[in-house]
Amino acid sequence: MRPFFGYHMPNFSFDGVAPEARFDRVVELALAAEAAGFDAVTVMDHFYQIGGVGPPEEPMLEAYTTLGALAARTTRVGLATLVTGVTYRNPALLAKMVTTLDVISKGRAIFGIGAAWNEAEHAGYGIEFPPIGQRMDRLDEALRICRAMFTEERPSFTGRYYRIEEALNSPRPIQPGGPRVLIGGGGERRTLRLVARHGDISHWWGTLDVLKHKSEVLERHCDAEGRDPSTILRTAGSPVVLAEDEAHARAMADRIPPARRGMVEPATVEQAAERLRPYLDAGIGGFTFNNPTMPTPEAIALGGELIRLLS
Repeated sequence: MRPFFGYHMPNFSFDGVAPEARFDRVVELALAAEAAGFDAVTVMDHFYQIGGVGPPEEPMLEAYTTLGALAARTTRVGLATLVTGVTYRNPALLAKMVTTLDVISKGRAIFGIGAAWNEAEHAGYGIEFPPIGQRMDRLDEALRICRAMFTEERPSFTGRYYRIEEALNSPRPIQPGGPRVLIGGGGERRTLRLVARHGDISHWWGTLDVLKHKSEVLERHCDAEGRDPSTILRTAGSPVVLAEDEAHARAMADRIPPARRGMVEPATVEQAAERLRPYLDAGIGGFTFNNPTMPTPEAIALGGELIRLLS
């Protein structure tokens, strides 16, 4: 089976683009990713820009409004957040929103969710930011509610934090069983256990050794949950940044921040294919590239060449 490739858009700051044309650029990039053969286009679920991408004041589009609009402009790619913070929305409402995205996109929604982490935007928006243990408990309950609303006619659930009572979710998702569930994060005690219990896709960051370890931990949780680990797609942030040629790769390497060196490496398409194969051999089934490193249709087209090499 060929690898899964995602094109992630955490950045909505485009030089020379007027505010009223901002979404037009987003569409341009999404359509380029679709044409290149990417399997999914994802956006962050944040209200402020995050560190590592830009200052908090940079533009940030609301995730589900953006995905709904992209659903009407694309035809093939899956659409998801990478990933929704569990604290931001009531889970029944979230299930309704993801179902609506699945309907608009004719069955292309992926349900991305995690425990949330950005305390500053919680404070700014007046959203409760409980300790991590409570956020993980909320995530478990939210996953149960959303899965029930995707698959049952009138589900009820009573938990410590959330409850639903014979909740209607009509129209139903287009995808049988509802959209696939993507759980972001590699926490070994709680997050990976929730992946084993509820997830269809897991998304991690790290070196090959780190990802191998995460896979081993996930497999142990799957064994405890009675889950076949081969049914979970394991994806990771790409360890390579694509360059047109070796000279361009060397120039890009000089600009990588010291904290990122060893985590990501510039490479030509052919070099990237060789560097990704050990990840595939280790069971990592997909990679996400992002728009700061693929900011133009031409750069995205290099991703298409890589996809064809690895297909």
